[in-house]
Amino acid sequence: MPSIWSRLTSFREPLFRQFILKKSRAVRVLVCHILCTLTFALLNNSYAQEPISYNIQGVEDAQLRNNIRLHLNSLDVEKTLLTDPYWQDEVGETVATAVQPYGYYNSETKVNIEEGDRVTVNVALNAPLTINKVTREIIGAGREDKAFRERFNSLKLKEGDVLNQTIYESFKSSMFNYALSNGYFDYFWQATRLDLVRDEKQANVLLIAQSGPQYKFGELKFIGNDKAKAIIERLKPFQTGDAYSSSTLADFNRSLNQSGYFTRVIARPVVSEADGLQVPIEISLLHRPTDAFNVSVGAATDTGPRLRLGWERPWVNSKGHSVSSDIFISAPEQSVTADYRIPMKNITRDYASIEAGYQFIEYSNTSFESETLSLAAHRYWQGNDSPWQHDGSITYLRETYDQGELSTNTTSLVLPGYSLTYRDKDSELNINNGTYLQMLTQIGKEGYGSDIDFAKAVVEATFIRTFNNVHRIALRGEAGIIKTNRFDDVPTSLRFYAGGDKSVRGFDYREISPTAEVIDPETGELTVDSIGGKYLATSSIEYAYQVAENWRVAAFVDAGTATNDTNTTLTYSTGPGVHWLSPIGPIRLYIARGFAPEENTWQLHIMLGPEL
Repeated sequence: MPSIWSRLTSFREPLFRQFILKKSRAVRVLVCHILCTLTFALLNNSYAQEPISYNIQGVEDAQLRNNIRLHLNSLDVEKTLLTDPYWQDEVGETVATAVQPYGYYNSETKVNIEEGDRVTVNVALNAPLTINKVTREIIGAGREDKAFRERFNSLKLKEGDVLNQTIYESFKSSMFNYALSNGYFDYFWQATRLDLVRDEKQANVLLIAQSGPQYKFGELKFIGNDKAKAIIERLKPFQTGDAYSSSTLADFNRSLNQSGYFTRVIARPVVSEADGLQVPIEISLLHRPTDAFNVSVGAATDTGPRLRLGWERPWVNSKGHSVSSDIFISAPEQSVTADYRIPMKNITRDYASIEAGYQFIEYSNTSFESETLSLAAHRYWQGNDSPWQHDGSITYLRETYDQGELSTNTTSLVLPGYSLTYRDKDSELNINNGTYLQMLTQIGKEGYGSDIDFAKAVVEATFIRTFNNVHRIALRGEAGIIKTNRFDDVPTSLRFYAGGDKSVRGFDYREISPTAEVIDPETGELTVDSIGGKYLATSSIEYAYQVAENWRVAAFVDAGTATNDTNTTLTYSTGPGVHWLSPIGPIRLYIARGFAPEENTWQLHIMLGPEL
């Protein structure tokens, strides 16, 4: 007879399988339940209600009201729960946290949900804490530094003022930065405390600063080739032993980078290597290549395609002398120039220049040809932080010019001159706001290196302004006068002409001027040709509207003349245009209708490059 144990054993395996199956079903049900719950939560979050818009009442100060709103927007609560006392207390604590930095430690808040689910938060700020006492003290060398004391005493919180912790914290940070910027590298706050006496609605401020000593500028320390040492010493705006100043060091870095001698340069203090209180200034630099070459191409209606080849050697010697040369090629004009530059005391703004050049000009629309040799010495100078550049010069010019076959002249002139130039623009390429002004005068005296008496004065100005980022106004004007005892001997390159892209559009380049009958060298026939005038007056106004990110439409009116008689009728033109603000600079196209006393003309003008 089977024992009870054997019977149990016979049932054990099926029962165990049933037990496992039941457990597996339970696990599957539990997993499905968890997945459903997570899915519902994710869906619930994805369709979460919009943030609550709070209507804050009882707070007049805009800054305080905005801070309350900022804190409330960070509160994670549904609008339907705001009737719950717990959440209303949370709102009240959030508002209290927002207003306490501004001295309001006794505020009261009530939350109302009005019709349309409008949430109104009524805030009673109640009486704020006011400053009862401000205790300040400087320990160290800063105590004897007048500027340091004035900065330390500039805390805006005074006795009787409403407590504003943002001012208090901002002052601590700004004072620390000021100390570091002025050589107090060991500065620290020895004690800072804000004691709040809420029962008396008062606050006491304690500020004790340990300034430490004021460090000084030390010697320059060069990293890399030090052949520029003499130049850098001249650019240095401080002497060894002067009080350290980060603004002075910033000016030094600016001058180094504007000098044109370096690809990369930076000056920084090395406090860890201070010798006593003198901090060495480390100069890390990378010189420009020995020779630099550049090629630029362009085009304009007046000159057609043009090519410029440039070469520069920024380092001729350790004194910073440099030399450069340019070759310019276009259909009417070819020239070669060389410039030897000698830096003076202020290298970036103060230098002497010796220039030599050769130029050949032949314009297809006239019978005019000229060859010019020139040698000039210039002395440029410009005040610190001034946009005005001065140029005193003396120029020797020898020009041989032909006007048809009726005249071939050679004139030599020695011309002392002076020019004053103002230039300011917000961009090198696409200018929205800019100003350019130049005044030039040159004088020559017969018997003193010049073949004739000669005096010339020119004033040129351009103003560009943009309003609301879309409305652009450009004004341009030029006026000039020549005085001489023999105008026929004045080189034609020094006479005045009008017409062309940058003068009176609607006419050919140099088309507007007094005329004379000359023999065309190609046909042998008499023809009327422009010969240049004594007086010049041109003006222009242009309006452009930005219709797309890189496109403007424009309209303009030009007027002007070059003449020997001040009573001459002005020539003028008008027309539409379009500007494309390309990556390489603006490309401007105009269709101009010219109106002259003798004829009316049409002209297409295409210009590449900025106006200033």
